[in-house]
Formats: sequence, C-alpha cells, structure tokens
Amino acid sequence: MENGLIRERLVKYLRKDKKGVRREVLSLLLDGKTYTTLEVYKILRARGYNVNLRGISAMLGLLNFRLGVVGVHVGERRKYYVKAKYIDLLRDILNTF
Repeated sequence: MENGLIRERLVKYLRKDKKGVRREVLSLLLDGKTYTTLEVYKILRARGYNVNLRGISAMLGLLNFRLGVVGVHVGERRKYYVKAKYIDLLRDILNTF
C-alpha cells in the first residue's frame, strides 16, 4: 500500500477518535518498543482512559491487518510495534492532530 493511501486512511481513522485513545495508542507505539495487548491496555488505564481489553485488541488488529502500519512479533504473546518504514509518516500525521 502506498504512503498516500495509508496517510489518507490514518487521517480518517484519527478523525473518528473522539476520546483520543487511537492517538494515544499510536503515540505509545512510536516509542520504538514492542507491547502486548495487555501492556497497552494497562498503560492506557493508568493514563486515565476508560478502555477495555477487547477494544484494545481490536484496535491493534486493525492497525496491523487493515492499515498495515503496525507489525507483530509472534511468540508466547503477540507484541506490537510500528513498522520502521511508517515511523516518520505516523509522527507527521500525529503532529497535525
């Protein structure tokens, strides 16, 4: 998928983000670490977001499967991260929101 199409989809995805959860997840993943669904969930809860584990799982799955900007290390637990080729694009988009 080309960067223009990904940019368009990410912008549309973030425009629907009424509570800021989507932006927060993407910002978290941009720190270069890998996270399990449970780790993302706990971090968001600690930051005061009212989220559920199933919702976080769905969000990470969408970012991986449909948008393709997030990759997965599969092992004992799935660990999510932002693919290197999309880091600058994501930072640029998040800076506009």
